[in-house]
Amino acid sequence: MNYNQSCAAKGNYYGNRQGQFIRSMQRAAVNIYKTEISYEMLVFAPGRIKENFHLDVKGNELSVTYTPPEGFPRPEWVLREYSRGGFVRTFTLDESIDMTNIAAKYTDGVLQISLPIIAGKENVKKEIVIN
Repeated sequence: MNYNQSCAAKGNYYGNRQGQFIRSMQRAAVNIYKTEISYEMLVFAPGRIKENFHLDVKGNELSVTYTPPEGFPRPEWVLREYSRGGFVRTFTLDESIDMTNIAAKYTDGVLQISLPIIAGKENVKKEIVIN
């Protein structure tokens, strides 16, 4: 079955939402929580190979990339609700993160990235008055 996303006359009644949904299936879900000493990022990526992940810090951006191995099987799907393909997720880090001590481990389908907080550099909450 072929689908032309740009052709409203052929049933694309939802605009770009279907394309956004398809892209969201292809990227890994991420949860982030804060402890007293770090931010912990959980990248949910079951069925991947640890050696095919790449973490890169450039400036204040952390990129998490997964590249599937060569010869990765691409069956003709009948129903596909989950994709094990490649993805890139990029996150902006603030100055409170110790970029030199970021650590990661991949266990049970979850890539856990520890982003240590520099002592005394925690973000200060500032309330903004609306006029």
